[in-house]
Amino acid sequence: MAYEAKIIEKKWQEIWDKNNYFEPKNDFSLSKKYILSMFPYPSGRIHMGHVRNYSIGDAIARYYRKIGYNVLHPIGFDSFGMPAENAAIKHKVHPKSWTYENIDYMKKELFSLGFSFSKKRILATSDPLYTKFEQEFFIKMYEKGLIYTKEANVNWCEQDQTVLANEQVEDGKCWRCGHEVVQKKMPGYYVKITAYAEELLRELKQLKDKWPNQVLTMQENWIGKSEGLEFKFILDEKSQEKSQESYVDVFTTRADTIYGVSYIALSVDHQIVQNLISNSYLDHIVIEKIKQIQNQTQRERQSSEKEGYFLDIYVIHPLTKEKIPVWVANFVLSDYGSGAVMAVPAHDERDFEFANKYGLGIKKVIECDTELPYVQKSGKLIQSGEFSGIECNEAKEKIIFKFEKEGLGKRTINFKIRDWGVSRQRYWGAPIPMIKCTKCGVVPQKVENLPVVLPEDVEITGEGNPLENHPSWKECICPKCGLKAFKETDTLDTFFESSWYFARFASDETTWQEKALDEKSMKYWMNVDQYIGGIEHAILHLLYARFFQKALRDLGYLNDNEPFDRLLTQGMVLKDGAKMSKSKGNVVDPDDIIKKYGADTARLFILFAAPPAKELEWNNDALEGAYRFICRLYDKAQNVRKGELLELKQENLNKEEKYARLKVYEALKKSEEVYTQTFAFNTLIASCMEALNALGSCKNQALEQEAFYIILNILEPIIPHVCFELSERLFGCENFKILRPKDEVFIKDTLNLAVSVNGKKRAEFEISSSATKDEILKTAKENVLKWIQDKDIIKEIYVEKKLVNLVIK
Repeated sequence: MAYEAKIIEKKWQEIWDKNNYFEPKNDFSLSKKYILSMFPYPSGRIHMGHVRNYSIGDAIARYYRKIGYNVLHPIGFDSFGMPAENAAIKHKVHPKSWTYENIDYMKKELFSLGFSFSKKRILATSDPLYTKFEQEFFIKMYEKGLIYTKEANVNWCEQDQTVLANEQVEDGKCWRCGHEVVQKKMPGYYVKITAYAEELLRELKQLKDKWPNQVLTMQENWIGKSEGLEFKFILDEKSQEKSQESYVDVFTTRADTIYGVSYIALSVDHQIVQNLISNSYLDHIVIEKIKQIQNQTQRERQSSEKEGYFLDIYVIHPLTKEKIPVWVANFVLSDYGSGAVMAVPAHDERDFEFANKYGLGIKKVIECDTELPYVQKSGKLIQSGEFSGIECNEAKEKIIFKFEKEGLGKRTINFKIRDWGVSRQRYWGAPIPMIKCTKCGVVPQKVENLPVVLPEDVEITGEGNPLENHPSWKECICPKCGLKAFKETDTLDTFFESSWYFARFASDETTWQEKALDEKSMKYWMNVDQYIGGIEHAILHLLYARFFQKALRDLGYLNDNEPFDRLLTQGMVLKDGAKMSKSKGNVVDPDDIIKKYGADTARLFILFAAPPAKELEWNNDALEGAYRFICRLYDKAQNVRKGELLELKQENLNKEEKYARLKVYEALKKSEEVYTQTFAFNTLIASCMEALNALGSCKNQALEQEAFYIILNILEPIIPHVCFELSERLFGCENFKILRPKDEVFIKDTLNLAVSVNGKKRAEFEISSSATKDEILKTAKENVLKWIQDKDIIKEIYVEKKLVNLVIK
């Protein structure tokens, strides 16, 4: 019988579907596993990156389900976002229609691959019911002070009339229309993620050895905790008159270098700079340059050449009383610290580069023999008054103590992380559930009026926010005073939706209409045991999800502190050395592979071609090889005896049969570690291939039976359709009782030993495992006779089961 993937796969997908084979059970007495892959954006078709992500997750989920766990393995769609609006403009379709048509198509593709997702818990973040509870969370966070409004600089595209995330700005231009992006001060809603900065950082330690070190480091750096000294530089009298300010606040982690300060650098947005502009103290050319810097994104400011201008004002050094010039510089960011930097060129690369460019003073205050800048945090202070001669770290503590004692400053902790701006001026997103009233100000919607849904009678042109131009939708009544008011027209950043979907999945779907999260189910299923997704989400998505978990905990919805117990970040799928993309013309369509080879081949190839965390280079020959292996497995199974397993005794097997059985059991032994810890599916598949090869033209029916029982058992999570089919035919079962590795199989009849003479390997020999030490030494000498003949053997060393070393003179 020829292997017909199409027929086999259709058969088993229908059986699984009919029997609700992959639905989680409501029996909370069972041991559970919650396996989750990051959900996709419904862009239209799945790609090989999706196939890789979901093949990994599915293999893990199927394994645990097979060994008796209650498994939750859901799928959904991150379905709000700007691509739908782009499609609406390009194809003249409504974003909702485009999104849900894509979802329907992608669901068919995903299930055609045999992925064991729950069909009862599928969700899309654009569903009104999902929006309802998300808006409820927003209101409760607002009432708790975790969400607030403020004006801040944002990336603004004048052409599209919308705020852009940093990731949507490419070379200073809008990623969608190519128009120049400017910095614009706008009101918006901000999530106070900084309130959890310390906890977010501290609990990374709990994830050590469970998350990739690279991800932990990236999160740690993004949060960016730093301890140092906060103090003021007082402006001299004349400078105070000009700037209308009396001091400059600064924060430094290097208090030990304070005597080396040679200039102060302010951000272009600093109040002093703005006051000097307003009072016409700056040249019009300088003002124009400052405005140009203001229109750059933070990323552009930091990556461009250092640029600045002297402001013709001075501050007084708090210890030396020297006058220090104040500059405005493009490398100083307004939203980090106070927007002011004390510059120590001798001991900071950035400060040194700027000082060199503009001929500013460079004062060395740490003893060193290297060229400047010397940035190490070691060495004795010099030219530092009473602190000269003291080691850096000790001096830092003493200087901070002096500042606190004399009331000049205080020890403080700063974080690099900023509060999360969630306002977006676009249509296809969850409406922010707030009302603007001329009398009451900003007021939350009443919870009983949720969800606030999008109007469908809009035209998406790409210019401005359609909600802003929809009077009948905008108009409402203030829930506080009853007067005419307007709904907020900004929608939420899509990261807001993806920051709690995992908790929604963990709630019993029968409760979805009534509540956001079902406490009983949540207590059982959370947290996610294994999370799988791309490394590109290592910072923002994972950080926001961790924050949401803690915020929902404090609002009484959740109990756990962390959402994801273990994390696997899979590598990208490449073709011709580049990430697959339509623009590069190197996309491989999974549908084409399924039609030609079948879903199992696609799954086998994608898990065999590379370890999950590594990049995978597309290889058509390897794809063909995966197909040939399945065909060979299928063909060889046709000759295996059907029915119950025959009795098999190790002592009755010949040498070749023992070797074949050993290979089968080596694969079995490896399988548990692979499925539960390493996820090195490529090595497990290779072991199964070796085992099948070792069986060769085996005629031992009992051995063949046992071997196929084990190999199909091992491979079922990877290539489920063909394994279910063959196990039904051979053993009359859809699943397996687990066989444990048998010690007797690993006991070898013979030993292969190396023989060394004076530590240098000279020969190898094979001998019975039951041979005595004397027999081993005798045989060893016979194998190296030409090196020891007529020599005195002064020592005979036997390392059990490994080697013999003969020492001669």
